[in-house]
Amino acid sequence: MDGERHDDAGRLRVSDREREEVVELLGRAVTEGRLTLDEYTERVGSAHASVTRNELALVTRDLPEAPGRPVAGTVVPAQERLVAIFGNEVRTGAWPVPEHIEARAVFGDCRIELHQTELRRQVTRIDAEAIFGNVTIVVPEGTDVRLTGNAIFGSKKSKLHGPVTPGAPVIEVRCRAIFGDVTVRPPRKRWW
Repeated sequence: MDGERHDDAGRLRVSDREREEVVELLGRAVTEGRLTLDEYTERVGSAHASVTRNELALVTRDLPEAPGRPVAGTVVPAQERLVAIFGNEVRTGAWPVPEHIEARAVFGDCRIELHQTELRRQVTRIDAEAIFGNVTIVVPEGTDVRLTGNAIFGSKKSKLHGPVTPGAPVIEVRCRAIFGDVTVRPPRKRWW
């Protein structure tokens, strides 16, 4: 069953962000002497032409830090920025959550889903700014969320209803909403 899920994941379409991450990995491989400039040029073209995750994985199959391959001593980045300007930015799935996340939505929507991840730190800080836009943070019930900041002609709200689980990770959300909304909510229930 797990093999079937992996195969399905490989058939998913890749995003521009995933392609750029592979291009950065290829650049590091050149500076380390793992690839020649000709190999780099060819693989960057293949990365940009990749449609599925399986195709993208072929570009880095012989490199030690290839996406999807666990690397001993891999360090989660300390900070990540999500910016949605006249568009949408979504971070979802089981991803390595950094200690600090900056989310900014200007005439757009930014969604950070933390309910499928493992929060390895006791405290995760999110700076959320919504200007004529929305920042939504999805966390499991029982998470200790501390929502602070200002809302001017907008709102900041938590839709969590249950009690905080003892020893639960802390999510500090510092928000600034101007004609926008910052919302913390649990995942939507599925009826099927």
